[in-house]
Amino acid sequence: MTVTQIIMVVVIIYVLICIVAYKVQEYFIFKPEKLSPDFKFKYDDHFEELFFDMPDGARINGLLFYDVGETTRGLVIYFHGNTRSIKGWAKYAKDFFAHDYDVLMIDYRGFGKSTGRRNEDIMYEDSQVVYNKMLTKGYLEKNIVIYGRSLGSGFACKLASRNNPKMLILDAPYYSFSQLTSRFLPFLPVSMILRFSIRTDEYIKFVKCPVYIIHGTKDFLIPFRSSVRLAKLAPQHTRLVPIYGGGHNNLPSFPEYHKHLEDILLDRFDLIFDKQFRIE
Repeated sequence: MTVTQIIMVVVIIYVLICIVAYKVQEYFIFKPEKLSPDFKFKYDDHFEELFFDMPDGARINGLLFYDVGETTRGLVIYFHGNTRSIKGWAKYAKDFFAHDYDVLMIDYRGFGKSTGRRNEDIMYEDSQVVYNKMLTKGYLEKNIVIYGRSLGSGFACKLASRNNPKMLILDAPYYSFSQLTSRFLPFLPVSMILRFSIRTDEYIKFVKCPVYIIHGTKDFLIPFRSSVRLAKLAPQHTRLVPIYGGGHNNLPSFPEYHKHLEDILLDRFDLIFDKQFRIE
């Protein structure tokens, strides 16, 4: 076999790998838990199951946790990570519920009871439809907190950039999805074949409300330095909150996480803010 033939074979194999990566990437990005339409959610707290109808016929399923008879401080709209469904993520609602916030958790398309085909732009529109719908339920925009966890941080950041919520909280966010993916597939032209770019680094520049970034310093999936870079893009209204020793999936096990989250939600974070957290 000649050198030219060898090069051609290598090129063909490389192109085939790129095509396969393009086709199957969604199965690696999204790992949903699907629920039957008649599945019954059961929790000790008061909650309401909601469905949001999208223009293309898809339906987004959500759970709204609230306290009967109590005055709420506002609403937290929670965008979860890339696994499971709101059935599993709902346990984290108490972290906000305990501070008198109602909590809405929604499932992305193909997760839980939510339906519809996924693509990046339409998922942004889904979140905007949900946001608008909650405004019609009596929640004031100035009292809405948008919270994004891991994969959800990109969707949360995009939503906050298009609206005027009270604050945006990012939990273990990535700088951009293409940058994150490149860490694991450095030999592929990720920017060309990735169907979900989710440019958190671009969206954060247009967020007008306070931004709090919570990230574990020992996160090996999405490195802490990702949040350092993000915070530097909007330093005037962004606060980086490191959880020392925290990994990617265990921040709720750290008392510091709950303490900082409480101070953020109760609007007293700046009163106790350590200068070492600031990004100049």
